[in-house]
Amino acid sequence: MLNLILLQLSKQASLGGEEPTEITISVLDLAIKGGWIIAVLGVFSIIAMYIFIERYFVIIKASREENNFMNNIRDFIHSGRIDAALSLCKHNSSPISLMIDKGIQRIGKPLGDINAAIENVGKLEVSRLEKNIAGLATISGAAPMLGFLGTVIGMIRAFYDMSMAGNNIDISLLSGGIYQAMVTTVAGLIVGIMAYIAYNILVARIEKLIYKLEARATEFMDLLHEPAK
Repeated sequence: MLNLILLQLSKQASLGGEEPTEITISVLDLAIKGGWIIAVLGVFSIIAMYIFIERYFVIIKASREENNFMNNIRDFIHSGRIDAALSLCKHNSSPISLMIDKGIQRIGKPLGDINAAIENVGKLEVSRLEKNIAGLATISGAAPMLGFLGTVIGMIRAFYDMSMAGNNIDISLLSGGIYQAMVTTVAGLIVGIMAYIAYNILVARIEKLIYKLEARATEFMDLLHEPAK
């Protein structure tokens, strides 16, 4: 094999002083060479991008909190204006307001029941925010594996072409299979890395919101222990 490569190089050198031409490769050429695996990875990238963008803005919207929201709730409850507190919660669609709304509706019942109701609403809201995020994790793991599958298929193709060529082995027989192998590997890694980064960004955002929900739940329970002014 080494002798064959050296022979090809010597033939090119014997052409005599010709300037090498620049070779350009388009994205379309790479996609065609990658075959069906590149098509699947392209679908993966579109799905991952959609999930990330859609979930990112949903989480950002859910993280917004009205200024002095808890202070107003405290004032309404201490002054006995429960209806006003409920109305304030219903004018906000954030997980925090939904959680506090459930707690206000349970006022008068044992504190353990109120706390359990608040936690259930919080868990339900978090599960809604996590919708489709598992798909990003799946794509981040499956895309590189699919790329490696293309690598194996490409190498099998290269060795198959070599075996069928017999003694008439040419460097072009290997280029097609190796080309496919390298293209699918790179594409799989790119899609996998992008999906992995997007997944971790969303998880970090959700964890930050969970801490805020826990803080507001604790603040509300402390509010119920405070004496009315």
